[in-house]
Amino acid sequence: MSAARVFVARLAGCTVFDPAGDRVGKVRDVLVVYRKSDPPRVVGLVVEIPGKRRVFVSIGRVTSIGAGQIITTGLINVRRFEQRGGEVRVIAEILGRTVDFRDGSGPATIEDVAIEQSAPAEWSISQLFVRRPKTSASPFAKGATAFVTWGDVRERPAKGEPQSAEQLIATYSELKPADLANTLLDLPEQRRLEVAGELPDDRLADVLEEMPESDQLEILSSLDDNRAADVLDQMQPDDAADLVGLLPSERGEHLLGLMEPEEADDVRMLLSYEPDTAGGLMTTEPIILSADATVAEGLALIRKQELAPALGAAVCITLPPYEPPTGRFLGLVHFQRMLRYPPHERLGTIIDQTLEPVTANTSAAEVSRILASYNLVSVPVVDDNYRLVGVVTIDDILDFLLPDDWRSHDEDDELPSGQRSAANVRPRNSTGKRVSNGTR
Repeated sequence: MSAARVFVARLAGCTVFDPAGDRVGKVRDVLVVYRKSDPPRVVGLVVEIPGKRRVFVSIGRVTSIGAGQIITTGLINVRRFEQRGGEVRVIAEILGRTVDFRDGSGPATIEDVAIEQSAPAEWSISQLFVRRPKTSASPFAKGATAFVTWGDVRERPAKGEPQSAEQLIATYSELKPADLANTLLDLPEQRRLEVAGELPDDRLADVLEEMPESDQLEILSSLDDNRAADVLDQMQPDDAADLVGLLPSERGEHLLGLMEPEEADDVRMLLSYEPDTAGGLMTTEPIILSADATVAEGLALIRKQELAPALGAAVCITLPPYEPPTGRFLGLVHFQRMLRYPPHERLGTIIDQTLEPVTANTSAAEVSRILASYNLVSVPVVDDNYRLVGVVTIDDILDFLLPDDWRSHDEDDELPSGQRSAANVRPRNSTGKRVSNGTR
């Protein structure tokens, strides 16, 4: 096996392959067990396979670690990972932990962990990369760092002292919101709340939008009112409205009072519609321009990185004012159509005249039919005065149509066939049940 020593933080997100070179999944954590005197022993990896499922891969199944990739024997049990007693996840539970030097020189925080191979299929923690507390009051100062062995330090008993989530957040900084949401849901409850508490408002807002409602409520309830209102401000109005609608009415109204007035008004408006209508599903933040705006201006707005792809698929053209509810709605200009015209072309001359908007009271079923019939990713929503109040996007409809637990739904049989082969799904017996391969 290559690479005698590997730092765990660098393994996060590494691709796992089978011997044939087919992609199996990505590493999400390393699992260890403590020993009485020796450093903790590595027992396996937590790997995310297609379908957002986390599975256990025994270290004995790993044949190579190196160059940002991991090779396995291909024999992987696809049963959902469940952490057993005595097992500890390095990234989720050790990074950010405070330890004390045995020589009495003070505390330090674990920022990374190195694992090392001692024999075939035998890996253990060999070194810790730690940082001492800073000694200067300067906000730019950082404490000294050091490489130490497991035996050089001792862990502190966690007596109400929250474990720092800074290093865990840094390790997962490149994850997409949906993947980070999945990662948080796999953490122990207290650790999940600690990490959520240290995430920036905008990042936490993105993550909450990807979580089931019960978990959204759990995290929002753990925040103080001012922080909760700040996070709601950063969420898409339709997602924020869904979440506020789940709260007790008194707290929901209190949080709305703490939000920015414009954001709170959008949420209140969305809450006034039935949840199974276009008004209840729409977002109130489409791209809106005047008929005199140019193709160059439209393309500049849809180019923004933070804009959701579905919202960037078309520009809404209205009379002033240009904030919902706008002046009279004139039509949509699709981004592909903009690409066919010169930058100075007025958007008013290339409006799609064939697409009719829906009203706020249009049923979700009818909106679904329109999106499917005309191959659209969004449809505009107008009020009785033909003023634009929002747009319903394809992801809004999918969220409504899918079962409530779709984010955590466990569907072995719906893995893509190619990935099923790569993961070596266990064979079935005559009853149709999967046969355990005894790996865990």
